[in-house]
Amino acid sequence: MSDNSIGTPEQLRDPDFAPPPMTAIPLGIQHVLAMFVSNVTPAIIVAGAAGFGFGSNSPDFPELLYMIQMSMAFAGLATLLQTFSLGPVGAKLPVVQGTSFAFLPIMIPLVAGKGVDGLAALFTGVIVGGIFHALLGTVIGRIRFALPPLVTGLVVTLIGLALVKVGIQYAAGGVPAMNQPEYGSLLNWSAAGIVILVTLGLKFFARGMLSVSAVLIGLVVGYLYAIAVGMLPLGAIGGSWERAAVFALPQPFKYGIEFSGAAIIGFCLMAIVSAVETVGDVSGITKGGAGREATDREIQGATFADGLGTALAGFFGGLPNTSFSQNVGLVAMTGVMSRHVVTYGAIFLIICGLIPKVGAIIRTIPIEVLGGGVIVMFGMVVAAGISMLSDVHWNRRNMVIFAIALSIGLGLQMEPKAVQYLPDSLRILMTSGLLPAAFIAIVLNLVLPNELSGEATEEVSGGLSGRGSGSLPGG
Repeated sequence: MSDNSIGTPEQLRDPDFAPPPMTAIPLGIQHVLAMFVSNVTPAIIVAGAAGFGFGSNSPDFPELLYMIQMSMAFAGLATLLQTFSLGPVGAKLPVVQGTSFAFLPIMIPLVAGKGVDGLAALFTGVIVGGIFHALLGTVIGRIRFALPPLVTGLVVTLIGLALVKVGIQYAAGGVPAMNQPEYGSLLNWSAAGIVILVTLGLKFFARGMLSVSAVLIGLVVGYLYAIAVGMLPLGAIGGSWERAAVFALPQPFKYGIEFSGAAIIGFCLMAIVSAVETVGDVSGITKGGAGREATDREIQGATFADGLGTALAGFFGGLPNTSFSQNVGLVAMTGVMSRHVVTYGAIFLIICGLIPKVGAIIRTIPIEVLGGGVIVMFGMVVAAGISMLSDVHWNRRNMVIFAIALSIGLGLQMEPKAVQYLPDSLRILMTSGLLPAAFIAIVLNLVLPNELSGEATEEVSGGLSGRGSGSLPGG
């Protein structure tokens, strides 16, 4: 609910309204709390896939700390681009940027088992993909027709389905522990379970900041539980804190440059999906906070900032950025449309990113505790995709398109060896599952006739083709 003590209803709907700092700073920090865990998690997952993540005992483990720093610093910088704008870049709206989950199914196969050596191609792809993403701002309005809820909902659902396995692995003890007796132990699952229970309790029974930051608080409680039961020795926390510098600047091209066809194609294609997501988030902010549609200038500016923020992050070893949907809901909940509120949160993120000791504490989180948090987050990604699919008119034509795209996309995720003889670049793109599924859904949606007869689908559905002709409830 909006708080009229902050300003008049007209002021609260005005993006240029500047509440007093004593009010604006806590609201800005609330935006950071809502996205903090989601923002640093992709770096942790990429490092784990590469082989220097939690529990790996790799000498390259400190690189994870740097990637966490960059996740915070460039989320803050990209957010500033949105709130302040730089010429045509930026929406001048309270758009919160953060590291995107959407690219993980592309990034994981790119770095799998390669250690730090896999990062040069990854970050080169981030840079090129970010530049391509920014250029989409000039045409974003003309390509939205090709990405209806049938396509975007399918892609988001597949992103979540690709990641839920990671959450279970983390909760059970992490990939490095898979062949160890403690993998899947009751102690490991108890730490993850504590996080899930606290998160659910706060989400359903708390209000305000407690509800908004439920995952973060759940991780804190899980962290304390891990200390109490001996999973995390206090000496490990102290050692990590002492070894971390007080202040450190980002390093350009820290991991070098390597042009990979799979990385560049993958990041450019996923940038289209990310751009459409940002358009939806900008529209959600203007509708929820000001009761109006987003202007063409706001949509274009947001897309420019999305891409430029991603490209800048890639230069310094940061992962792709996108707008964060949870913060869209926060604008609607608080009723405060001020972009200056989000600016305070962005500055806080940048400061955290320049102080390695913040990352030093994050890196001590037991992987089982983190698993509890990501199980909730990745499950919510799947739920968000299903929610988007509820807007689809589920006639037989759309059911067939969805069925074919899902079968191939999910099947390639589950059985990557099925395309092991393809060239490396093409194999990485195919095993992501996302890109072949999206391509199939887009092409079929554009070329198939508007409707299929009942007889055309009965023979392949085993009598389960359904009889509904309208949208799902709530669509």
